[in-house]
Amino acid sequence: MQAISELIKQLPKAELHLHIEGSLEPEMMFDLAQRNGLELAYKSVNEIKNAYQFTQLQDFLDIYYAGMSVLITEQDFFDLTWAYLNKCHEQNVQHVEIMFDPQGHTERGIAFKTAITGINRALQQAKTKWNISSKLIMCFLRHLSQQDAFKTLEQAKAHLDLIDAVGLDSSELGHPPSKFQAVFAEAKSLGLKLVAHAGEEGPPDYVEQALDLLKVDRIDHGNRAMESKTLIARLKSEQIALTLCPLSNLKLCVVDDLSNHPLPQMLENDLLVTINSDDPSYFGGYIIENFLAIQQSLDLTKSQIVELVKNGFKGSFLTEKEIEQFIKQVDTCANSLI
Repeated sequence: MQAISELIKQLPKAELHLHIEGSLEPEMMFDLAQRNGLELAYKSVNEIKNAYQFTQLQDFLDIYYAGMSVLITEQDFFDLTWAYLNKCHEQNVQHVEIMFDPQGHTERGIAFKTAITGINRALQQAKTKWNISSKLIMCFLRHLSQQDAFKTLEQAKAHLDLIDAVGLDSSELGHPPSKFQAVFAEAKSLGLKLVAHAGEEGPPDYVEQALDLLKVDRIDHGNRAMESKTLIARLKSEQIALTLCPLSNLKLCVVDDLSNHPLPQMLENDLLVTINSDDPSYFGGYIIENFLAIQQSLDLTKSQIVELVKNGFKGSFLTEKEIEQFIKQVDTCANSLI
């Protein structure tokens, strides 16, 4: 066990499913609230942590949106992103594709520019200091209307040089991908990559809609795709990456126990599955903790761990040359440890 845990820690990794607002640790939440003269509903860090008992996605989202209310200034967004990137450096994450929710800020009166400038400044500093490469994914909130999404896309046009992709997150049930077909088509016409949360709580049909109607390049979560043999075959054939988030699935009761996670079946079916942390502050761990948890629960082999790490780069929006270079680094590291 010691050897495989060391392998997980030492391998260069990529993270493709991370909501930057979901990396807001309770301690920082209090610091930013004090800095901005805000009063939280919680009286202590422990009180916040004790509130992290979720029975479904909506339970989490209620606290998630309340937490982001402390993000006011460009410096706040920089500090939030920089704290996450420090964790990446500690855990040897060398490429990140992070999501942010501009509507969660603009509806509070925070300018789109304020959020994206602070986030980008941290990403660029991490590239300079640690050579951590990055892509930025702007997500639409699916519980809001497509009209609202179009408004956000219009605001984004002045900052397209900083945005690599658009995504779709928030409450899945009752908000099918089809609701956003037109705005995703326009985003694609702007040259942006496309991703969407699908098949976390929503049915396999939501995954199909994301592929057929939104034309996504990658599926976030996708657990329930395993209920459809046709969908499994398609995901394998097209090698559509699935960005799995084990601790998130456990915390949000998508699975009742990690030993029942569909990951082994996904690997057996040769799906391009990746491991990610989703909202690490709320779900109890960053990428290494997710790898360790899933390895311990499913008794994954060293070769499976290496495969999952490589998949993180293969499923990324890096160039083929960049992916090849990272894969070589993974192989070199793995060969020195196995």
